[in-house]
Amino acid sequence: MSRNIQVSELDRQAVGDQAVEIVERKGIGHPDSISDGVAEHVSKALSQLYLDRVGKVLHYNTDETQLVAGRAAPAFGGGEVIEPIYLLIVGRATKTYDGQQLPVDAVALDAAREYLSEAIPELDPDTDVIIDVKLGEGSGDLQEVFGEDGATVPMANDTSFGVGHAPLTETEEIVSTAERELNTSYVADNPELGPDVKLMGKREGDHINITVAAAMVDAYIKGMDDYKNAVANVREYVTDLAEGITDREVSVDVNTADDYDEGSIYLTVTGTSAEQGDDGSVGRGNRANGLITPNRPMSMEATSGKNPVNHIGKIYNLLSTEIAESVVGEVDGIRDLQLRLLSQIGQPIDQPHVADAQVITESGVDVADVESEIAAIVDRELADVTDITRQVIDGELSTF
Repeated sequence: MSRNIQVSELDRQAVGDQAVEIVERKGIGHPDSISDGVAEHVSKALSQLYLDRVGKVLHYNTDETQLVAGRAAPAFGGGEVIEPIYLLIVGRATKTYDGQQLPVDAVALDAAREYLSEAIPELDPDTDVIIDVKLGEGSGDLQEVFGEDGATVPMANDTSFGVGHAPLTETEEIVSTAERELNTSYVADNPELGPDVKLMGKREGDHINITVAAAMVDAYIKGMDDYKNAVANVREYVTDLAEGITDREVSVDVNTADDYDEGSIYLTVTGTSAEQGDDGSVGRGNRANGLITPNRPMSMEATSGKNPVNHIGKIYNLLSTEIAESVVGEVDGIRDLQLRLLSQIGQPIDQPHVADAQVITESGVDVADVESEIAAIVDRELADVTDITRQVIDGELSTF
């Protein structure tokens, strides 16, 4: 059965050539990212539970998880959490299968605590957060669409779409790389930096500005001089990283809301703004490729927490990103590519209603010259769509 794959010229400037570009990434400690991370960690745990107990992934979704901020009293040298964060794991899950009771809520609770311990090391999951699990049973008709035994390719759970693009612009690469490096290699030697790091990239012409909001952990900050040094170190690190990626002019601003005269600074007990006033929701932050990119088409679907078997909001957003990266990596002469995958509910997920690839080529390369190559890669990747499920369950793909 031939797939409906369309390849055409993209009727706009390449994002890297546009006068203004805006790119955002919310770090792993941001309240929205915490919600994403918990939802996805619970999702993987439920998938593994079902595989271990019944041999296949059953119907579930945890993509409505919500976070309600707590209240804290940070202080130089170490403050305290006054009111704990409240985390509500919301969704649907299969709790009984073939007469067997499945410990869904217990697995979800354990997975949430495990994730919080890893992602927010200064947060005590026993005292600084209340975790509540409210997973209802799934809709019967959707369970039938989901679990058709014997089907080699699952049927789409919804009429929906996913979008992806490649390659990353310099601004996108800086924002994406900087947050990940700050929360891995940098923090290993600088524990005063909390995981709630948000970066906003703005490029006007050939000048790139990066605004960083970096939560500092009070236990490692003894006074205002320590805080100022911590801010300066983050600024220097991001500047050096950015200058290694681009030859454009770069400027970096860190914690621009600080008022040193008033003593108003971004100091936290746990390293996340979730401890004091900032709520969070799944799907309100980074898209499937880890960025928020208003210069490009984006899906409003929450990728994290959705089941990885047939939920288009997850699979097509991850897959379209992988396909776009594969095309750019294998086909010469492409400057900018965006891919849209549209499903129809009840139809095989390897047979999208349309797979629409739009490209901007390098000077001297016509779309007609690369059209067949692009279509062949899209077709190949769609044929292997179920590998997305494996990669998600194995933790090989990030959803935010």
